[in-house]
Parts: sequence; structure tokens; C-alpha cells
Amino acid sequence: MLENLRSLLEDMDMDDVQESSKLCLNSNSGSVKPKSEPGSGTPPGLQCHDFTKFQPIAIMSAPMIAWVPLVNRIHKFLTSSDYAAQSIDLPSVEIHDVETAPEKRPRTLKHLLRANHVNHAIIYHNLQYHNHMPHLLGSAYLLGADVTQMQKIYDEESKELEAWEDSPAEISDADWRDFLGDKKYQRAYVDFFEDELALKFNYDWTRVADEYLFSGKNPLINGVIAGLGHPLIHLGYAYEISSKEIGMEALAMSCTAYNYLHKYIDESSYTKPSSYSTTSPLEILYKIAEDKRFDGLFQDRGDKNIEDLFYNHENLVLEHWNAWKIVDPNKQFQDSQEAAVALLTRTVKPGTHAYDFFMVHILTTSHAVRILLPLIPKRFHISLVRQWWLLTIAVYIAQLRPNINDDIETKPDKQWNYVEKMAVSGPWATDAHYVKALRAMKEAAFTWGDVHERYLAAAVHFADDFKGWTGFGFDEENI
Repeated sequence: MLENLRSLLEDMDMDDVQESSKLCLNSNSGSVKPKSEPGSGTPPGLQCHDFTKFQPIAIMSAPMIAWVPLVNRIHKFLTSSDYAAQSIDLPSVEIHDVETAPEKRPRTLKHLLRANHVNHAIIYHNLQYHNHMPHLLGSAYLLGADVTQMQKIYDEESKELEAWEDSPAEISDADWRDFLGDKKYQRAYVDFFEDELALKFNYDWTRVADEYLFSGKNPLINGVIAGLGHPLIHLGYAYEISSKEIGMEALAMSCTAYNYLHKYIDESSYTKPSSYSTTSPLEILYKIAEDKRFDGLFQDRGDKNIEDLFYNHENLVLEHWNAWKIVDPNKQFQDSQEAAVALLTRTVKPGTHAYDFFMVHILTTSHAVRILLPLIPKRFHISLVRQWWLLTIAVYIAQLRPNINDDIETKPDKQWNYVEKMAVSGPWATDAHYVKALRAMKEAAFTWGDVHERYLAAAVHFADDFKGWTGFGFDEENI
């Protein structure tokens, strides 16, 4: 609770707070009030905490009434923020520190990631596509790819990537938020964060992330689903393979993709009671599929529908978004990962072998959330999952709410080693989204256990059945 209060205080203007002032929490009622006289005894039932120890506070002699806005905000936080006190407790996945590993395989990955970082922009093709090289190399490495296979991936993926272009201007710590959402500044953002890494944070990229992702008003972490979730995916790989190059790219991508979606997390007014509630994400998706108000909104599928959806039909999206009531965070995060697998593997039209390109991003962003949860401040756990849920609803509607078919009941006759082999040496081994999807399903199985082998069945079916991507709209071209 104190961690959450500290975050609240850091975001506020503290000019009216007197040095050595304290806040007292009533252990019986949960109410908050200022301690009226420094040095006086603590009234019974109150626990007092000196918040001046958390950060420097100006010395002023303002009257006690100056505390009123602060007290009101903290009281509102304590009494109305159900999600802020919740967290999802999962063990961390294994962190592969390729920066320091002496063996040739991790060294090769490190060299290839650096080569990509130096040579290729993170956004290309008229600033429309995202560089997936770290996702593909990282997934292949984690699934057992050898040196030769990783080099082949790099050579193939490099063919469509583009070189960096200079930004219109440099960025500094005084104006770095002024250019949020402007993709032309991708190079400037990378340069800025790398300067911060070297000059302020002693080459510890996670400290740079702490400073720019998780602190201040409207922290960047609350907008990482922008750009179809690519900043979120990039960030997950940065942590999992402990790469400062990917970390700096993820921060830059979070800045260049930043858009209107952050407000649904940053502004509490968007979280409000819905016309119905359930703990099941799949149940909500079924309700969305049956909701006639979405009929005829779009002529064809494609991510171009997402912005239109929020600008013109926001109330419908929020009704279903707020219907997901989180009361058991761990169990419901598990449910959300099962829903992510279902949206990829159970929305395929029979006989087509064509999987929805945008649905796979629901799965790979869910995987990124799973990677990040044990590694980020707990106060962001539920909001990050709700970000993912907002993206999921938007993509599902934008793709015209495809039927979610029955579960794959066939008992798999192959094991995870077969899935790994298909990922790193099969016919689609250089397709970033194919490999990432298999990696995500495997990690979900190992996170939750797979007693009935449903994750394995889904992964084997996808590995064998996949023949390409669909869902782009009128121009069915691969991105």
C-alpha cells in the first residue's frame, strides 16, 4: 500500500507540503488525515508515516488547509482504487543474460542484436512497420536455435529492413515528452535514451526503464499497447534476454507509438461500472460476437478499424472492457492467456490454414505481459493486464468478431521438442510471428502447467496447420 501511495505522491505538486509533516492512516477505518502538530503524540489507532523521507519537500509555513487537496486525493485512492492494491504473483521466467554469457551461442545472439541495433531502424516502410528482428532472434534462441540458424534468420530478416534516417532534431531530458507519438524522432529517441544510459545510469538499462517507464505523471508503461502492442512485445524481450540494445529500442518504440490509448489507463474516469460483469474474458468475447451494435461498422478487416472504433464507438468498447471484473488476479490472468491462444488457433476458417495476423498480436502481447509481471512494480500489474484486455477487445472487433470455434480436443501425438524443431528449422522458421506464437504457447504451458495438454495440442496443431497469414483487409499482403 505504501508503494502505491508513494507513486501517487510522486505525481503530485508538493509545494504546499511542510517539512516533517506526516500522514496518519487509521488502522480501523482506513481513513487518512494529517498529523496536526509535528512532535505531538500519535492518537490511538493511527499509524503515521513521514512521507518527507520519500523525496525532498519544500520548507513552507502554509496553513493546514493546504493539506486538504492531498488528503482528499489519497482518501479517494484508498477507498475507490480496487485494482491499485491488486497484483499478480508469478515466478520470473529464466532470464538469459546474453550480455555476459561466454558461450558461442549467446555471444552470437548478442552480436546479431547489436548489428540490428546499429544498422536497422525500429520503424520502417514509410514508418508503418516495426522491426521484429529482436523478437524473432530472441524466440529462436530461447527455443534452441543454433549459431547457423540464428545467422540465417538475421540474413533473411535483414532483407526487408531499412537503415536509420536522421531525426528532425535531437531530444533532451527537458523536452523528451514533446515529441511523443512522432515516429520521425525514432533515431533521436534511441540516441537520447542511450545518452541517459551512459551518462546517468552507469549502463544499467533497467534503471533507465524505471525512470522513464514507471515514474512521473502519465508514465510510459500505460501506453505500451499503442502500435499494436509492439512496444510491449519489445520490452518483454529486453527483460527476458537482458539486452540493453533491445531495452533502448523498446523505450524509443514506446515514445514513437504513444497515442490516445494511454488515457484509458491514466484517467480513472474511463474505469466505471458496466451494464454487466463477469470474471471470464472468453465470456465477454462471446458477448461481443453476439452484440448487434457492432454489425456493419466496418466493411473489411484490418487494424485501420481500431482508431475509428475508439473515436466513434468508444462507449461500446468501454462497456465490454469494464465488464471484466478482476477478483482473482492470478486465475484471471491464466484465463486471459487461454483466451489469447483461442483467438489465434480457434478463429481459423476450416480448410484455409490461414491465421489472422492481428490475432497473433493478442497472443504475443499476452506473452510479453507474462514476462514483465514478476519484474515490474506491482502497482502496474493490473493496469498492464487491463491494457492488454483493451487491445484484445479492439483487435477482435476490428477483425469483424470471428467465431471462436470449439477447443482442439485431439490428444497431441507429439511433444514440445517437435514444436521447438518446427520453430527453428521448419518451413516457417524465418517468419517472426509464427515463431513468436509457438514460443508464447510453450511458455504459457510451463507457467500454468498443462495437465490436459491443451497448450501442447494447440501448439502442435498450429505448427503443422499454418500456411500463412490473413486478416489484412482488401489488400491481403503480409506485413
